[in-house]
Amino acid sequence: MATITMAKAINSGLRIALERDEKVVLMGEDIGKLGGVFRVTDGLQAQFGDMRVIDPPLAESGIMGTAIGMAMRGWRPVVEIQFDGFVYPAFDQIVSQLAKSHKRSAGATRLPIVVRIPYGGGIGAVEHHSESPEAYFAHTAGLRVMSPANPYDAFVMIQQAIACEDPVIFFEPKRRYWDKADFDDTVDVVADPAGVGSPFKARIAREGTDLTLVAYGPMVRTCLEVAEAAAEEGRSLEVVDLRSISPMDVDTLVASATKTGRMVVVHEASVFCGVGAEIAARVTEKCFWTMQAPVLRVGGMHAPYPPARVEHAFLPDLDRVLEAVDQAMDY
Repeated sequence: MATITMAKAINSGLRIALERDEKVVLMGEDIGKLGGVFRVTDGLQAQFGDMRVIDPPLAESGIMGTAIGMAMRGWRPVVEIQFDGFVYPAFDQIVSQLAKSHKRSAGATRLPIVVRIPYGGGIGAVEHHSESPEAYFAHTAGLRVMSPANPYDAFVMIQQAIACEDPVIFFEPKRRYWDKADFDDTVDVVADPAGVGSPFKARIAREGTDLTLVAYGPMVRTCLEVAEAAAEEGRSLEVVDLRSISPMDVDTLVASATKTGRMVVVHEASVFCGVGAEIAARVTEKCFWTMQAPVLRVGGMHAPYPPARVEHAFLPDLDRVLEAVDQAMDY
């Protein structure tokens, strides 16, 4: 057992995947010699060489297109998009080619590519460095979309994503890169899957009876803090960590909503047409007669991400989520 940050947990998961399968290659701007902007790939090029941990030219569309071609020839590329806002030059490659090739080829072509995207705010970054574009990809059939909320899940889920035969968009909450947890980061969870479970199954992060908070990625910790604060006022909040945005574990959401009768969905992305809208619609359809209040959503404003000095006003925080909890409980 060791105390490990999320960044180190992902690094360990990547190292194990590289050791397990010689067809796994990492590609991304500055991931080799520098070890990535957040040092997530630190030391991997020194261990595996520059033919498996590759520093390509600064061209996201070219990186993604190259990865697709490599996957067609049997490789398993893991592509890092340096920051969330840099993914858009590669958007056409991802949604038009990566997502659709398996279906278009009637199953003959598989593209087992993982696209790692550090995402979200909270680190005081400059423009185009704090986006939350997950809804774009969740809306695209043919892609799996995952986001871990803690170091252990990051360690497990990155290995499972690389082993998956489908393309996976792997959103890493950058403000949680330095969160720590104690676990053994040397276990190959693909070779030894006992006790790990499916990455596409939601996790009950905290049991509760009065209301369900649903979140993923960076907002799970915020929701756990909200539940702790609510407990001091005598309220029991359940926290569901979605983990997989697409496919979505609707069964766990429905079971929790049926138990508590109230639900608040929290994410950093804008509320309008966000992942929370899909969750609210699904839960309302299936739990209409058992809900005690409408499903409420808390998220970012419907505006471009603001300058770093005022990002606190844009992002959901403990007070905004507690306000939604109060509103739901007052119905």
